[in-house]
Amino acid sequence: MKFNFILPFLFFGVFTISAQVKYEREFRIKKSDFPSKAFELIESKLTNAKRIKYYKEIDSATTSFEAKFKKDRLWYSIEFSEDGNLEDIEITIKAIDLPNDSYENIQLYLTSNFSSYKIRKIQQQYVVENSVDATLKNAFQNLMIPSLNYELIVDGKKNKSYQEFEILFNAEGDFVSSRKSLPPNYDHVLY
Repeated sequence: MKFNFILPFLFFGVFTISAQVKYEREFRIKKSDFPSKAFELIESKLTNAKRIKYYKEIDSATTSFEAKFKKDRLWYSIEFSEDGNLEDIEITIKAIDLPNDSYENIQLYLTSNFSSYKIRKIQQQYVVENSVDATLKNAFQNLMIPSLNYELIVDGKKNKSYQEFEILFNAEGDFVSSRKSLPPNYDHVLY
């Protein structure tokens, strides 16, 4: 009888914990394996882009495609759904590029949630809202708009051990979401 009472709580507890973990693997693919709709958009909109590379991301729930490149001395990442629809555009930035108020809010969150932390990467994220063309224009002009998000990859120490987290903040630096990341896949390394 005790087990019938405990079993549902254990079941829901496991699913709640696993929903907070990012099971994502990214690997490079050929241009021909990239969705044609996404490839056509990139070909028509990208000018002066260098080092274009194509990736496939397999998450625990979805599959997406990503094009990474350098344009106007900035590193971009454009993510597409499996159907080739634009999902978001990310630009790798440094802490100094963040508005002071936003960065103070982000630091306040990090110091209150981790005993120590190290920011590995900061990306400015433009999510598609109304129009794909408007989103591309905003991202390529590097505009500071209210719908902007900041995605941080952070090594944070909780309970005496470090873990990697992907934390999302809005334009004001207010916390939106967080999830643990798995370490990168090193299957290509032979020992």
